[in-house]
Amino acid sequence: MNIVLTGSLGNISKPLAQELIAKGHSVTVISSNSQKEKDIHALGATAAIGKLEDRSFLTKTFTGAEAVYCMIPMNLSETNFQNYMHNTANNYVQAIKQAGIKRVVILSGWSADLIKGENIEHLFIEQLDASITIMRPGAFYTNFYFSMDLIKGKGFIGKYLTLRYSGLMALFKGRTGLLMGNYGGEDKIVFVSPKDIATAVAEELIELPVEQLKIRYVGSEELTCNEAAKIIGTAIGKPWLRWVRISDKQMLQGLKMAKMPQELAETMVEMQSVMHSGKPLQNFHRNNPKMGKVKLADFAKEFAAVYNQK
Repeated sequence: MNIVLTGSLGNISKPLAQELIAKGHSVTVISSNSQKEKDIHALGATAAIGKLEDRSFLTKTFTGAEAVYCMIPMNLSETNFQNYMHNTANNYVQAIKQAGIKRVVILSGWSADLIKGENIEHLFIEQLDASITIMRPGAFYTNFYFSMDLIKGKGFIGKYLTLRYSGLMALFKGRTGLLMGNYGGEDKIVFVSPKDIATAVAEELIELPVEQLKIRYVGSEELTCNEAAKIIGTAIGKPWLRWVRISDKQMLQGLKMAKMPQELAETMVEMQSVMHSGKPLQNFHRNNPKMGKVKLADFAKEFAAVYNQK
């Protein structure tokens, strides 16, 4: 098959490209970064360098393909997040229609149908005459990288949640060994390896029977947040690591202090609040998908290697 992948050489798209190529398929990888071209070719794939905002580029790249995998990159500087999501999804939809693609796999999220605002899934479902699979993975293992500096006690989560003010500092009183978010503690979450997502996407693209519309939930392991924190903590020599849940208000304040655009900050808070509610987990159980192979303890070894280099 001739398959086009978006997502450059990210955590999902790279192993997905490798798996498809290993099975003999012709793969084109879209990237906005021209410096990735050599690495894409090294995998045995064709590089298509361009921007998702460029509909003519997408249409040209999709033309002749039998299937496409679409994802929308997170843009933490986007001031109008809903507009960004809508426009990018619409560019995909129009390019797919013009190119005549009949097999489409879309990366979504396990709480996508539970948050306010426009659900971009419906743009694909309502406008395309194609077989569509919506992928709804749980919380990525790789999200723990955003908390690395907080675990080290530097006072912030990842690139965007600053904790250098009294309201949140009081929650951990300068101690290391905490994770934070407006879900956490004993909340049960389905965590997922991007490698397991890649395997599931590959199945939907090439192996499983084609359906007009399919919603597929993807997970690797179900754990409480504190159980997950202990696994990560044990791998880095901090078995006491805990995951503290802060309020929605505190989370929003932290994101705003870190200069995250208001609309995006509100969306992030809502997504995590929905996870705390347990509704995504109920939907996951209702669909009863088979869990992936990569467990958090496996990822924790990779995390520890990065952690110890910093």
